[in-house]
Amino acid sequence: MRWKRARRSDNVVDARSGGRRTGGKLTLGGIAIVVVIGLLSGQEPLQILTQLAGQALQTPAPSQTAPAANDPESEFVRAILGDTEDTWRELFQAGQRQYRDPTLVLFRGSVNSACGFANAAVGPFYCPGDQRVYIDLSFFRELEQRFGAAGDFAQAYVIAHEVGHHVQNLLGISAKVHAARQRGERMEGEQGLLVRQELQADCLAGVWAHHAQKRLQWLEPGDLEEALNAANAIGDDRLQQQSRGQVVPDSFTHGSSAQRVRWFTLGFEQGNVGRCDTFKATRL
Repeated sequence: MRWKRARRSDNVVDARSGGRRTGGKLTLGGIAIVVVIGLLSGQEPLQILTQLAGQALQTPAPSQTAPAANDPESEFVRAILGDTEDTWRELFQAGQRQYRDPTLVLFRGSVNSACGFANAAVGPFYCPGDQRVYIDLSFFRELEQRFGAAGDFAQAYVIAHEVGHHVQNLLGISAKVHAARQRGERMEGEQGLLVRQELQADCLAGVWAHHAQKRLQWLEPGDLEEALNAANAIGDDRLQQQSRGQVVPDSFTHGSSAQRVRWFTLGFEQGNVGRCDTFKATRL
């Protein structure tokens, strides 16, 4: 992936030196991905973070500065985020809307957000309360070593998926899902609203990848396969089989491997946000 062709975002802050550490490298017991936390607890990952908000009030906020210019990891993140900004600004403008850039926070070990205190084991997440994406970069190593999903475009897919949640927030979709939860509607399960929300974020990541490729021509042979491999690796069915030894569709929160691959592919091939309406889809 020729990611150096992308414009660097100025909306990345580095909180890696100021946060409280929680043991450093992730272990098998603390799987570094937000999907697993939800699967094991039967709750939405964001809900877990919110429940820990009280703990956050007693934890000093980490210092946040611009990433060092000579840091290749943060340089990559800035490039990917910068291109999501360019893509979504154009798409929102075409729909006569204004896109508000999210901020991406790099942290190590643990971090405070408007959604509460988060351990790195939660994995990358988006907090609508402060419109920020949070990533501990050790997740990318876990993605490669534990889940066999290596490659820079696999990492770009992860970032774009979280930005997809920001797009949902700006479009009012996240608020509708929250309202449905308050009404007691079913969230988990194969046809649940959480699965539909996550699959839509996958599709929106594909839409970004479509337009980024048209603009930059930065994908190399094998890059698309990297993203599809990552989507496949973090499907609910595959993760449940690894962690529980069995698949329980009623507890799905993000969709199966096949569904995640399908919706990312649809977004990538079509490049049309309108094709990402998973909430009206009869087949996920």
